[in-house]
Amino acid sequence: MSKKIGLHIGGRRFDVDVEDDFAPFLEQNMAKDFNIDGNNDLKKMLHAYVKKTHEIFLQEKEIEKILRKTEI
Repeated sequence: MSKKIGLHIGGRRFDVDVEDDFAPFLEQNMAKDFNIDGNNDLKKMLHAYVKKTHEIFLQEKEIEKILRKTEI
C-alpha cells in the first residue's frame, strides 16, 4: 500500500505517494523542515534540501570511517 503526502510550495499543492512504512518517518521529518499546514516558499525548500544533503554527506563520511576501521 501507499500513502499520499502533500505540501504547499509557492502557492501550489504537491502530493507524493510513499510506502506506508516510510510515510510516518517522512511526515515527521517534513514537519521539522516545512510549514505542513500552510504555504512554503522556494527558499525554504532549497534550505531543507541543502540541510538533508549535508546530513547524508556526514553519514557517508561516518560510514567510510567505520569501513576503514573494519579493514584493518
